[in-house]
Parts: sequence; C-alpha cells; structure tokens
Amino acid sequence: MTEVRQAGALPLQIDLDTHKALRRLKGLGARVLHSAPPPASGHDDPRTRHALAAMADSRVWVYLSTSGVYGDCAGRWIDETRAVAPRNDRAIRRVAAERRLRAATARGAIRATILRVPGIYAGDRLPIERLQRGTPALIESDDVYTNHIHADDLARIAFTALWRGRAQRVVHAVDDSDLKMGEYFDAVADAHALARPNRLPREALRQAVSPMLWSFMSESRRLSNARLTRELRVRLIYPTVQSFLDTLPPTNGSVLPSEGSRA
Repeated sequence: MTEVRQAGALPLQIDLDTHKALRRLKGLGARVLHSAPPPASGHDDPRTRHALAAMADSRVWVYLSTSGVYGDCAGRWIDETRAVAPRNDRAIRRVAAERRLRAATARGAIRATILRVPGIYAGDRLPIERLQRGTPALIESDDVYTNHIHADDLARIAFTALWRGRAQRVVHAVDDSDLKMGEYFDAVADAHALARPNRLPREALRQAVSPMLWSFMSESRRLSNARLTRELRVRLIYPTVQSFLDTLPPTNGSVLPSEGSRA
C-alpha cells in the first residue's frame, strides 16, 4: 500500500463479495484494469458481475484472464481465434468472467479488452524453492510447452491495453520464448547454480506431484504474440526468459525467492 501511495495513487481495499463495500467503487474512474481472481469454487465469477454493476460509469475495461482457458493444445501454436476449452474449474471461472465482459461490450455498456496471461515470472517469482526441493520434471519426450511473461512487461502491456485495446479483442500477453517446461526449469537452475531437476515419465511424475501441479504440467500449448506486437505495439523489455536470466548477477545457489506463479 505504501508503494502505491508513493506512486501517486489512492489504494482502496474493497471486498468484491460484499455489496455494501462495492458502493465505494462507483465513479472512481473511466478506465478499469480488472485483475481480481474469481472465487475459489463454482463455475461462475460473481466478482466480475459485481464490479461491472458497481462501476457502470467506467467505460474502458481491461481484464487479465489466463491462458488456461484453452486447455491442452498438444503443443500446437495457437492464436487468439482458438476456441476456449477449459479443463479445470479455475479456467472455467475465467471463461465465465470473459463472457460477462464480452456481453457488456456487446450491449454497448463498456469497451473491454481481454489479456490472456500465461506464467508470470520476475526476480522474486521464479521456481527456486521447487528446484531446491528437487521436484522432478517430465522427460523430454513427454514434456509440455509452456508460456511466460515478465511481471514488468505484463504491467506495461496492461497499461497500454487501457488506451490501445480494441473492443471485444483478446490479446495474448506472452513473450517470444519457445520453451518446454523442463527447459524453463533447467534455465532457471543454471542461472542460480542449482541442480537441474530429475526427469520422469508422465505416469511416474503424476504420482510424484500434487494434483494442482500436475494440472499445470499436463497442458501443452504455444501462444502467438503477433497481435500483441502488431495491435498494441508493445516492445518487451524481456523478449525471452533467457534474456531476463542473463541480467542476473552470479549466485551460489543460496538465494530463496518465492515460487513463480502461473496464470
């Protein structure tokens, strides 16, 4: 909160599940960057419905969704015209939020742009703990393609979309990397002088990791960012994961940042 105030913004903590609290959102601004996650259960996102109703005067919306709405694409390159096919409840709720924003745009109530976001990383959002625990990865023949964006680049993309985003438009907020998940872990391990993870076949790995982690490791897709560069005209600070890792100072492997996140 202190950093937000220092940047000249007014932070408000509002419970999107409480109607009384939602009244404080009315008239706050013409442009909305909506990144609130859906509830932890169900197949809908009432928080997006509540926010739309509370901020009816706000005309421009940018929503941070997830690349998980596509489900498993068997490693194929896909663009934003690909039909959604969510395979878990988290992704189903994101699709529900997208549809609410699309419906509001179709009614002429708002102009919404949807950013589909993959794995977010930064200096303090890398899988260091996972590597230090020795969590295994998939063997190369079973491995899945994964997609990434640096947190600083995502912030720039989101801000740009507030001004250049088109109505009803979906944009992949993804960098130029073309990596399998194991390659990503190896690159992070090498940059931090850590051991690379052991590799296991698909069924063996499924037994070795949590169901949530397995759900991330069982979907493979490669996202095109042509629309990001052509329409939003964003130039990435870190075009690939490796371009960021190359900026890190030498390390002895003792650093323990938080785990990275994957949207």
